[in-house]
Amino acid sequence: MKKVKSFIVLFCSMLVLFSSCQKKMIPSLKSAKTGKNYDTAAFNSIYVEAIKQKLFGNGADALEYLEQCIKLNPKSDAVYYQMAQILINKGDLNNSKKFISKAISINDRNIWYLMMLANIYYQESDIDSAVICYEKAVQYFPDKADIKLILGNLYSENKNFNKAESIFDSFDEKYGVNENSTISAIKNLMSAEKYDKALIKAKLLLKESPDEIVYNGLMAEIYRGMGENNKAKEVYEKLIERNPNNPQIQLSLCDFLITQKNYNELFSLLNTILISNSVTREDKIALIVHMSETEDIVKTNSEKLLISIMVLEANYKDDDIIVLLRPDLLIKQNKLIEAKVRLEEIIKSRKENYYAWEKLLLLYLQLHDYDNLMSKGEECATLFNRSFLAKILYANGAMEKEKYSIALDELSKAEILAGDKKEYMIQVLTMQADVYYRMKDFSKAFEVFDKAVKYDDNDLTVLNNYAYYLAEQNIKLKEAEEMSRKVIEKEKGNSTYLDTYGWVLYKRGKLNEAAKVMEEIIGSGKKPDAEWYEHYGFILKKQKKCSKAIENWNIAIKLDSKKSYLIKEIENCRK
Repeated sequence: MKKVKSFIVLFCSMLVLFSSCQKKMIPSLKSAKTGKNYDTAAFNSIYVEAIKQKLFGNGADALEYLEQCIKLNPKSDAVYYQMAQILINKGDLNNSKKFISKAISINDRNIWYLMMLANIYYQESDIDSAVICYEKAVQYFPDKADIKLILGNLYSENKNFNKAESIFDSFDEKYGVNENSTISAIKNLMSAEKYDKALIKAKLLLKESPDEIVYNGLMAEIYRGMGENNKAKEVYEKLIERNPNNPQIQLSLCDFLITQKNYNELFSLLNTILISNSVTREDKIALIVHMSETEDIVKTNSEKLLISIMVLEANYKDDDIIVLLRPDLLIKQNKLIEAKVRLEEIIKSRKENYYAWEKLLLLYLQLHDYDNLMSKGEECATLFNRSFLAKILYANGAMEKEKYSIALDELSKAEILAGDKKEYMIQVLTMQADVYYRMKDFSKAFEVFDKAVKYDDNDLTVLNNYAYYLAEQNIKLKEAEEMSRKVIEKEKGNSTYLDTYGWVLYKRGKLNEAAKVMEEIIGSGKKPDAEWYEHYGFILKKQKKCSKAIENWNIAIKLDSKKSYLIKEIENCRK
């Protein structure tokens, strides 16, 4: 509903250019610097094959050909650029940055190289370095107005407001008041809290287009920044007076009322919007979703919002998306049983609503309702036999009900549906390993874990679970410690991963280190988990601190009655 910032649009458009526009993207081989005495015919042939493989989506093959090109001519900036581009599309920012930096070291005045490096820095939140790239680009290509405008927005984002203002003023002087540079100038002035200057520019925009919603929105924001909320509200009221039936103005006013926390007027206007034929279905859904995601509205006006959603349902009786808004809100309110009942009603009346099935099965999983997860999961997996998630959730229910053959059968089907999607395959393999482990087929479980690690040796869930199960079986404990340490180094503060690490250390006999880890988790202030206290109890027992061990085990039993087996440990410790 809110307008996208012009800087983001412009910045993204530059990224689209060098990620999709192949003719502009591929630097000319003739202009590239080259090494001495190499077979140009062989180089060109391999380079063309590399580009072909890249266009076909075969990034790994393309990289192999490009590496051959580098061996023939290590001074080809074009090759390094292509390698960087393939890697950035794979999400490998670090190596992509190395290759594009190499290309720039050979040819530092290529605009596409500079833009790619700036993009990488921006994704890494290194705005200072992104700014340097754009400063060079502006220096080398002073006539490219779009590059200069992005630099101005980067200055503003980096809180270098004066430099940004200088750039935006130069645009206004050259082109007059205009949507791109003047809006950027106003936002920059607002960020610098120069509201008087921002107000002057906003009035110039409104003089040209008095009913433009974006310009009026800016004017309202300026007044809000100045602490004049009544004037901000007047902007929208006057706009609606002049355009009483304009749905976009009504929606913008809703956004404003949300920011102002003026919920009485918001709900009065909301009911008008929901029954209006002028407002699109999509905009109505977006507004309800926006309100449902506003914590303060859910906390203070959830009943009003529920009624509004029911009004919307009445106007779109057969809409499979709108019907899900109510259970979504109930879930946000933590009214999980009510949400479950509503979703069950939906699938009873409209079995073909896949999204309702998906939400219901996920809710069963959250509620640990494994009976329904298995029975309804089977029904869903049969109705939607091409759904990967349905198979996974059905398998999960079967696994928890100890129907291991069913779980493995469904996981085999999910594996076929996963295809070449790595994250899907990791999900399947992790669950398969868990099933085999529960079946006490430990060698098969660890065999599957090895396969999962080959798929992705950086997946934290795989490494954590593998390490924990190895520790449970007292095998390969050194490897388990290495895996667990790798996990906690990548995601510090995760109590589940720290618990595994503490348990592995305990199994390794590193009791003091293990105790420190468990004390850190327990003292973190997070919602207590029975597993922590159970593990800490065993560590304390090993340290011959039985009274403290008993104290922690009693807490574990209190938190989870299923841990009654610890009573025997308590009795042994007392002896």
